[in-house]
Amino acid sequence: MLFRRLPQLSIRGDKHHTASTDKMTWERIEAAPFDRDLEIAVIEGNTIHRLVFPCRRIFGGWIKTKTGEHVAVRPTHWRIWSK
Repeated sequence: MLFRRLPQLSIRGDKHHTASTDKMTWERIEAAPFDRDLEIAVIEGNTIHRLVFPCRRIFGGWIKTKTGEHVAVRPTHWRIWSK
């Protein structure tokens, strides 16, 4: 399973927060850094589909942090991987 569904969102400006806590902030994908392990997701309406493994942004896409394998997904949002 690549994606996991998360709780509904409340939207505040350009950032998305889960309804349960503000520490779950998702940033727009255009601002994703290249030098960190990230949690990435596709947000459609009020539904978050997040990848269940850490990724790194590279020029031209995304890779799995542990294996370097290319990830064939077009994420819309990111946050720091905290697991």
